[in-house]
Amino acid sequence: MTKALVIDDARTAADLLVLILKSLGVEGHAAYGPGPGLALLRAGTPDVVFLDINMPGLSGFEILSFISREPHLIRVPVFIITSDDQPQTAQHALMGGARGVLIKPVSVEALEEVLQKEKII
Repeated sequence: MTKALVIDDARTAADLLVLILKSLGVEGHAAYGPGPGLALLRAGTPDVVFLDINMPGLSGFEILSFISREPHLIRVPVFIITSDDQPQTAQHALMGGARGVLIKPVSVEALEEVLQKEKII
């Protein structure tokens, strides 16, 4: 089964995304913040990562940079999930290696579309 990692300090948002992923046949795991997210990334290789930008401590952009430097993670598709719909935010994410940006709240249709595009489902 496909495994997704959701890194978001907002527990409700992370849990909702995990539920949506489950409805699409993807096993999702939530990491509530950058520290737990980095620990899971160091311990294994998910098939896809959904990453919030604005978190205390490390930003999603810093975690995206970490992912792009790690040999075991470099091919893992990363999607930014954010409530920031500014074009420069999306541009920064894409330039940093993200495959796409999803605006919160993430719809089932938007999530399904990116997972199909990446051939994850």
